[in-house]
Amino acid sequence: MRDIRVVGDPVLRTPAEPVTEFDRDLRRLIDEMFDTMYAAQGVGLAGPQIGVSKRIFVYDCSKRKGHVINPVLTVDDDAEVLEEEGCLSIPGKDSGTPIYAGTPRAAGVTVRGLDRLGRPVQIKARGMLARCFQHETDHLDGMLYVDRLAKDAARKVLLQAR
Repeated sequence: MRDIRVVGDPVLRTPAEPVTEFDRDLRRLIDEMFDTMYAAQGVGLAGPQIGVSKRIFVYDCSKRKGHVINPVLTVDDDAEVLEEEGCLSIPGKDSGTPIYAGTPRAAGVTVRGLDRLGRPVQIKARGMLARCFQHETDHLDGMLYVDRLAKDAARKVLLQAR
């Protein structure tokens, strides 16, 4: 397991580097990311959230489980869906659990990338899975969900965070 980096850590604001080595270390990293995500009761986790500035995320959401390396996200349905969203990297100072806020996201996306062996993957998603893919891809680009909120809403979340 790894420690989850929290808001204020520069790694969360730095675009991640592409993965170039598909070896035993990468497979171990993926396993550790799943262990960390499950221990924190999350549905997704990106490399930068554990201090690894690599373009990789894992997910277990909407009865789908997997990982995507070097993801490229395409919006298939840009209808805006406003749903509650939280982040393991933005825990509340009092509770330590994620702070949720209504966050706009596209209704449907496709993510393309590679699996742990370097084989191509492509997944079409709607609903919560689409939200998860967008959230984790944002992490790889140095963004947090609060960046998608109105200023007042983002400020409110960040004031509650540790």
